[in-house]
Amino acid sequence: MDRLNHTAIAEFILLGLTDVPELQILLFFTFLLFYLFNILGNASIFALIILDHSLHKPMYFFLANLAFLDFFYSTTTVPKMLSGLLIGDKRISIIGCNAQLHFYHFLGSTEALLLTSMSYDRYVAICNPLQYHLIMARTACIQLAISCWLIGFFYSLSQTIITFRLPYCNIKQVRHFYCDIKPVLKLACADTHLDELITSIIFALVAVSTFTLIIISYMFIGRHVLNIRSSRDRRKVFSTCTSHLTVVFLYIGTALMTYLGPSTDNSLEQDRMSAILVTVITPALNPLIYTLRNAEVNQSIKKIFFRNQNFRLH
Repeated sequence: MDRLNHTAIAEFILLGLTDVPELQILLFFTFLLFYLFNILGNASIFALIILDHSLHKPMYFFLANLAFLDFFYSTTTVPKMLSGLLIGDKRISIIGCNAQLHFYHFLGSTEALLLTSMSYDRYVAICNPLQYHLIMARTACIQLAISCWLIGFFYSLSQTIITFRLPYCNIKQVRHFYCDIKPVLKLACADTHLDELITSIIFALVAVSTFTLIIISYMFIGRHVLNIRSSRDRRKVFSTCTSHLTVVFLYIGTALMTYLGPSTDNSLEQDRMSAILVTVITPALNPLIYTLRNAEVNQSIKKIFFRNQNFRLH
């Protein structure tokens, strides 16, 4: 009955991760460090791929898109969380909450689709190398990337409309450090069972299909690798694919557990921990994951670094 006697609210309160002051300071500096690594790492990868013409290949075109996405994906949530930890301002307007939810799912779903495109690129490069430049031509890569962005946008738009078409009142404390579908729907002044079901179905269509396509791509790659006799060539294939698979399982695996699970008090607590992994830690680690074992990127870094050093000496 409390939800029936209501007036519309203008803002939400993001409860964040903790109310303990000492822990808030520790978390602030920890997450700030990860965010700075994210900015430096992804901006460096993006700039490196643009500046070095030897990296103007389909694989690195998608990697540049991924770096761009990782930076802005983390930026939709982390600065607001850092502000709440440092100065305690956890308020967010309804419009701000709406925008945060939309861009979080827009960039997140686009990244999942981009990871699928990258798995297809690896499949063509490894299993059909003679046709690679014909299949993965520049136009095809651009079309794939645009498709990822458009599908991600309309997916997110549908989830945002479903979430914010409901009335919100009285209870305005969001049990999360950003606006997400499940914790926001818990505050609606209406029956949300159908809305939760629809959002889960839409998410499942996107997430499960992308994950399945990635697994199928790597099944074909795995079968091809078994036929490679040279251990050197086999190691080269594994080093190329391992970084991509690591990101896939960290990112899409965590998302599947978060959004296909039940919306209970315990699950919301677990979702907050999972969200730290995908919004704070993974975007900061992706540049390291993709560059540590990538000979071409490492060579490009050295080339640009030494070019700048020689320029300064002369």
